[in-house]
Amino acid sequence: MSAAPLFAEVADGPADGRAVWLTAADGVRIRAAVWNAGASRGTVFLLPGRTEYVEKYGRSAGVLAASGFATLTVDWRGQGLASRVLKDTMVGHVGDFAEYQVDMAALLAFARAQGLAEPWYILAHSMGGCIGLRTLMSGLPFHAAAFSAPMWGILMADWMRPVATVLSTVSRWFAFDDHYAPGTNGRTYVTQVPFVGNTLTTDAEMWDYMRQQALAHPELSLGGPSLGWLKAALDECGALAVLPSPGYPVVCALGSQERIVDVRPVHDRMSRWPGGRLDLYPGSEHEVLMERPATRQAFLNSAVALFEAHR
Repeated sequence: MSAAPLFAEVADGPADGRAVWLTAADGVRIRAAVWNAGASRGTVFLLPGRTEYVEKYGRSAGVLAASGFATLTVDWRGQGLASRVLKDTMVGHVGDFAEYQVDMAALLAFARAQGLAEPWYILAHSMGGCIGLRTLMSGLPFHAAAFSAPMWGILMADWMRPVATVLSTVSRWFAFDDHYAPGTNGRTYVTQVPFVGNTLTTDAEMWDYMRQQALAHPELSLGGPSLGWLKAALDECGALAVLPSPGYPVVCALGSQERIVDVRPVHDRMSRWPGGRLDLYPGSEHEVLMERPATRQAFLNSAVALFEAHR
């Protein structure tokens, strides 16, 4: 463990934020960041989505700090400043989603070593929701979890699903699984598309927050996923879908205009999650934590209320 860069000027988080390099058990270097480390009410493990990085959640960490919680977040392998294994560093790639659990183990070990306040909670967005669900199913020491548009299924036309499965499987057999998935490329979404019509947020100010981060520090950015990542994601979503919901209290948020993840597995999972609640946010896109102030505050308020109720 050693000090890592934290771009505080674009994160806009609490003033005491710091970042460190962690080495996962398989030797991969990842980056973790912690804000309000001296908090006494508990620690929120904020699990980002695909393409994301720790700075993106500085403002969310500020809200959690105001409620007395520390925030611990991470650059998953292959994104942000963490190690990227491919020659084209803009390709988002892993061979198996189990690799993210190795990152999660390193994050837990860091939290223990630093004595971050318990209880511990999960706040997970998109791909982080997939990783977080597997973590909860492993029985790790969390008290409750809040999910934002969890990636429990990948949105695509029904006719495309068997094509994607076959293509991503064949890509491994013939060693081209490091190629971009069809329809994606090495460009960063927030710097390439206009605000109007984007699939992430309806809030222009938060769109600019994300865009300015990518422009100021392009090394944080990522392009499309690889065929290998697609195969791994399809496999993991399928494997999770047949497992029962773990025994944790949960709140889950979905925007009514969600166009990134498949909402059907989310509705299905939450309909059979004892102690779980699904909240729908009218007019919101994929990133509820980057939505209009009232929306993101409402979701964070519901997450904090859940955490407070399960201490």
